[in-house]
Amino acid sequence: DMLFIFAVLQINAIIGSVQESRAQSSAEKLSAMIQIETLVTRGGKSTHIPSNEIVVGDIVHLLPGSNVPADVRLLNEDDLKVDESLLTGESLPINKVSDETYLDATPLADRRNMLHAGSTIDIGRADGVVVHIATDTAIGEIAEALRATKKPRTPLEARLYRFTWSIGVLVMATVAMLGLSQVLSGVGMLEVFQISVALAVSAIPEGLPVAITVALSVGSARMARRNVIVPELQSVEGLGACTLIASDKTGTITCNMLTVKVVMLADGTRVFIGGEGYVADGDATSATGTPLDDNSQKALHELALAGGLSNDASFERIEDGGTVSYEHFGDTTDLAFLVLAAKLGYYREILVPQMPEVSQFPFDSSRKLSLCINQTDQGLIASIKGAPERVLKLCVSTGDERVRILEAASKLASEGYRVLAVASGEVSPETAENPLIEQLGGLDYLGMVGIIDPLRAEVPEALMHCKNAGIEVRTVTGDHPETAFAIGRQAGMVETHQEVLQGKFLTALGDDPEAFNEAISNVRIFARVDPMQKLQIVRALQDKGHFVAVTGDGVNDAPALKASHVGVAMGRDGTDVARSAANMILADDNFASIVAGIEEGRIAYDNVRKVVYLLVSTGASEIVLFFLALFAGLPLPLFAVQLLWLNLVTNGVQDVALAFEKGEPGTLKRPPRSPSQPIFDRQMTLQTLVSGLFIGIAAFWFYYHQMAAGVDEAQLRNELLLLMVLFENVHVFNCRSERRSAFKVPLSANPLLIWAVIISQGIHIGAMYTPGISDVLEIAPVSLYDWLFVASLALGVLVVMEIFKLVYAKVFKTDMNEPD
Repeated sequence: DMLFIFAVLQINAIIGSVQESRAQSSAEKLSAMIQIETLVTRGGKSTHIPSNEIVVGDIVHLLPGSNVPADVRLLNEDDLKVDESLLTGESLPINKVSDETYLDATPLADRRNMLHAGSTIDIGRADGVVVHIATDTAIGEIAEALRATKKPRTPLEARLYRFTWSIGVLVMATVAMLGLSQVLSGVGMLEVFQISVALAVSAIPEGLPVAITVALSVGSARMARRNVIVPELQSVEGLGACTLIASDKTGTITCNMLTVKVVMLADGTRVFIGGEGYVADGDATSATGTPLDDNSQKALHELALAGGLSNDASFERIEDGGTVSYEHFGDTTDLAFLVLAAKLGYYREILVPQMPEVSQFPFDSSRKLSLCINQTDQGLIASIKGAPERVLKLCVSTGDERVRILEAASKLASEGYRVLAVASGEVSPETAENPLIEQLGGLDYLGMVGIIDPLRAEVPEALMHCKNAGIEVRTVTGDHPETAFAIGRQAGMVETHQEVLQGKFLTALGDDPEAFNEAISNVRIFARVDPMQKLQIVRALQDKGHFVAVTGDGVNDAPALKASHVGVAMGRDGTDVARSAANMILADDNFASIVAGIEEGRIAYDNVRKVVYLLVSTGASEIVLFFLALFAGLPLPLFAVQLLWLNLVTNGVQDVALAFEKGEPGTLKRPPRSPSQPIFDRQMTLQTLVSGLFIGIAAFWFYYHQMAAGVDEAQLRNELLLLMVLFENVHVFNCRSERRSAFKVPLSANPLLIWAVIISQGIHIGAMYTPGISDVLEIAPVSLYDWLFVASLALGVLVVMEIFKLVYAKVFKTDMNEPD
């Protein structure tokens, strides 16, 4: 018996290890191993060295596309813009300058004279001195916070911990009480030992570890098919239990790709541009959603052409065997213009050979615009894009027109867009040879564009599913408040600015936890927060009783991801740091996949409950049978090895199959279970008691009746064991749903269970005819009449539990057709 139980535990360990190994392998495939080198000056000589060999005091030289290897104090820079989105959550590139200083309390995103490890040079170049490396960097502080952060238990872990302790204490107390009573009654110690072992085997659901592991493994596999990778099995049901999602904005709710979404033409016509990211798909429509008229189409094409020419980035369409992809590099704002031009059929690599460049001025922060002069069939054409106030000074326009245009630009900016104006016009050959921007004039104003890191297309529907599932969603970002508000309003999360709170106000609250908790109560968007504030917000939400899931992709999200109950990282564009801190990874970076994860998590937990219900209720029935037999002065109804056979071999096949149950209707339309709710809630307790008592009493009646009729003791145990097997064969159909009738759950939803019941019964009948096994189990074949008789008794549990479900629904005002 001991070896048998040990083998079962080993099988459980192997199943769990294999499944987790597969999930972790999938996660590792998402990480790219890249060796980064940096150009430094040491001893007056420039050389490339691995980034991990940099020390404080090194002078580093950074070019466009370079990864910043350490925290660097700028010595000089040339029109420098840096992408800090993975570190701060800022969606737009940050202008950096060397001639500013800042206070220690200045937020990370506002330290303009510093470059931080984890960021990337977007455009420009810079020289700087390394001031912090390793754990002293801003990323290092995040790493220290990760090390100090303890991961909370998942709800299933907490519930199973309480459940196993409770059942362990209850069983030991019951066995001790029964053993003591038998000793006091004069029963021999050997017999007391046998009774105690048999009772313990009856009460403890030996197959539970295997069944739960299988249920979580099934959930993990289903999640993986829906692009949610879960490296650790215990986290499978966690997402389904969450009551609040604290989501990052940049790269999670948005694409982390600047896109032109609005165009305001010169005549004031507002045009909306479809699509998002660096893909040339998207239509241009009017404010009413109708196609543009011919004049607006012409004006839009002129603007897109000028924006594509006045550009220093690259965006190419590549076709390979019918598959279309895009390659791009350069400034993200320039890329947004190139994508707009591509949506209208203009690709720069095709245009430039047809319209050769005569001269070009890339965007400069001091001029606030960029210029390109091209040779065309009509002559020399200048194309300009930049800040509206700077571009308008070079255009033919009246004072009233300028006021109107600047007011429109201000309105667009207030909606969270980055606004750039576009102009073009003919220039003389003399101007083309010496293109002093300050001397240009008389250009035609073409309009302006609103650029934003757009909302992912699937997010609004995903948020609606979360609302239907009773899950709150908050956004926590390092981005600008207006930008965060604009995205939040598009997603339907907020309506007024009062629902947005900036990180600086949280800083002002200091160490007053009550004021902090009060401040975050009605906030839907937290903007301009640093990583430690995000961690503080998550902990405060947990203190308010929420089971918090955090989503993120950047290094700045890692502490909050680890501290959350469930951390969800982006797999495709996220950082390794974020993925290692999270419980699960979205392989497609699709926020809607979170909804799929919530659904599968709930199904996995439902299946765990169903398995627990089956095993504990049948175990309870065995205890009832034993107690009634002992109190009636009858011999042991079943031996320990027979109970092991019943619990592990026969029932073990069924509980594993039960773990494959599909989700019930309306899984995403019910509120989440309270994190403090135990597995054995009111319904589970009542249904376990009713089914356990009925099976136990019915089995005792059969045992008592047959013994009174003079049936041989060995033959009686043989028939009783068959009856218990049949009870479990029938009862498994009750366990498929806690509320719905067993007759309303289609058999086609889990054909594996049908086979499991057949195999379970077949194994037991086969054991009756197999020498050796039948001897160990002390069982023998029975007649067809006896089998039909005990089978008819077993069907009684189906009738009783159908009545229970009807009564429960009436008493507690529930609907039998509702999901559990």
